[in-house]
Amino acid sequence: MAHLLEGIEPDAYDRRYSDGELTRRIVPYFRGRGGAVAFVTSAVIIAATAGSAVPLLLAQTVDSALTNDDDSRLVLLITAILVAGITAWLLTLLQERVTGRLAGDVVLGLREQAFSSAMRQDMAFHDAHPTGVVVSRVTNDTQAFATLISLVLSLLGQVLMIAILLTALFVINVPLALVTALVAAVIVAVSLAFRRAARSASLRQQQALAEVNGYVQETLRGIAVARNHSHQESAQAGLDEVNHRWFRASVRLNRLFSGIFPLLVSLTGLGTVAVVLVGGHGVDAGSVSAGEWVLFLEALALFWSPLTSIASFWSQLQQGLAAGERVFALVDREPAVRQRDRVPVPRLRGDIALRDVHFGYDAERPVLDGVSLTIPAGRTVALVGHTGAGKSSVVRLIMRAYEFQRGSIEVDGLDVRSLDLDQYRRCLGVVTQTPFLFSGTVADNIARGRPGAGRDEVEAAARAVAGGDWLAQLAEGLDTPTDEGGRNLSTGQRQIVALARVFLQDAPVLILDEATASIDPLTEAQIQEGLEALSAHRTTIVVAHRLPTVRKADTIVVVDDGRIVEEGDHATLLAGGGAYGRLYDRYFRHQQPDDDPADGPFPGSPGLHGVSGSPGSSPNGASPDRSARDGKESVVDGHRV
Repeated sequence: MAHLLEGIEPDAYDRRYSDGELTRRIVPYFRGRGGAVAFVTSAVIIAATAGSAVPLLLAQTVDSALTNDDDSRLVLLITAILVAGITAWLLTLLQERVTGRLAGDVVLGLREQAFSSAMRQDMAFHDAHPTGVVVSRVTNDTQAFATLISLVLSLLGQVLMIAILLTALFVINVPLALVTALVAAVIVAVSLAFRRAARSASLRQQQALAEVNGYVQETLRGIAVARNHSHQESAQAGLDEVNHRWFRASVRLNRLFSGIFPLLVSLTGLGTVAVVLVGGHGVDAGSVSAGEWVLFLEALALFWSPLTSIASFWSQLQQGLAAGERVFALVDREPAVRQRDRVPVPRLRGDIALRDVHFGYDAERPVLDGVSLTIPAGRTVALVGHTGAGKSSVVRLIMRAYEFQRGSIEVDGLDVRSLDLDQYRRCLGVVTQTPFLFSGTVADNIARGRPGAGRDEVEAAARAVAGGDWLAQLAEGLDTPTDEGGRNLSTGQRQIVALARVFLQDAPVLILDEATASIDPLTEAQIQEGLEALSAHRTTIVVAHRLPTVRKADTIVVVDDGRIVEEGDHATLLAGGGAYGRLYDRYFRHQQPDDDPADGPFPGSPGLHGVSGSPGSSPNGASPDRSARDGKESVVDGHRV
């Protein structure tokens, strides 16, 4: 059946956990709930004892009736049977209710921890693993693992009842008890042998389900692209592929369980026949009383039920254990970005220095090769170069989105790897080409720049961009609702909201990763003034493809094939006739007025990679070095550079 699992592979950070490890990991989630745990434990023990007492009392009732005991003894025994049965039922009911609450609490804690782990992962992790697959671990797998708690407690109660009953059977009649125990041992051995294959098959099924979730989420997020390019059929074909992998994994799991359950039922049937034969001969020979024989026959139903239940619950049990492995693999995954210390970060001046930095998304594909760059505080630096040269990789290393392999990066003389990462990132104001807005309102999204900011501060930040004129274009101003991702707003409006968010953040270091590359010339003209105000007295790093932005930089840094090949201002670099001059000649020369070749194009015109009809141009005037997925730069083995 190996072919059924073809195409289903575990994620790179997956690992295997023993049952003991999973048990130890789940214990901390019960801290602070000692009373509920104690009640459940007591209820399980008492319910198991009361349940075991029923067949024992029934056997005595049969013997008492056959020996013509007085009626009062029979009434007492029948009453005891009723009391034991009601006690077992009531405590089992209460235990299941409290267990359900405990399982819910575990889901809350486990889901929070899994989500926290996903949030602290570096961008390399999120680039490599589809969002839907990670979401599946945080939602589906945490629920499946918590459900395991209810199953285990239910089975523990039945196993405890078996232990009590089996002890009583050995006391009453050793030969019959040996027959019963022998069959039980065979059933347990078969179940344990089945366990490993079931866990593996359950894990593969959940991995396949995560693939389906990831594909559906990605496809629906890109539904506009699929429709515009008539890709519905190919999208459906892609779903069929991942869906069939899930189907094949489910078929394999079903085959395993459809085979084990009939086998266990057959074994219990053989055990019943053996007890009937041995017990019947014992009754005929007088070595076994009728009550004892009834006890063993009655106990069989109680005895075999938990064992066969293990088979029927085995699917959920193994799915829960497999889900636990997937959840804890995410929780235990250490981000590739490692901090050596947690030095508190005061407000930065913004002096940034890269010294011989080497970086690659994998060892065989270097992206940056010995980059050294000094950015004085308060200066504006523009990074330019061809697609895939490594411009965005430089800023993402400064942002600590990825971990570099060699060299050092210092901010205000401090190694970035020694700083408190959360505090450091709050000192960086980042605006990307395709900003993301959360569900809520425009004001809510701006307020994310500085949690706790008042309404007046949010409004002031909004009016700092383009003089606030853009607010008049919104139906409800700052209270205009925003859909997921801000889809109900135009690209330019989303960009302005992102800029206002950074205004409110008031970070000492500003990073603009082509913040105006995807907006129209009119909108760009509106926000250029705001960008100048925002970058004043701040260290500003711009990944630029538009000449107006490049020319205003204090220093232009030309990046080519992972190296810095030139630095200087616009006029100096242009006069030098080097790499920058070649970029200029290729993309801008034909746009310049003949009498003033040094002047840049009109504001908002396409820049270094956006000239219509020129190499590297795109139909909408935006930089072409963008992936269709999220508007970032070109992709190398799944990573944007």
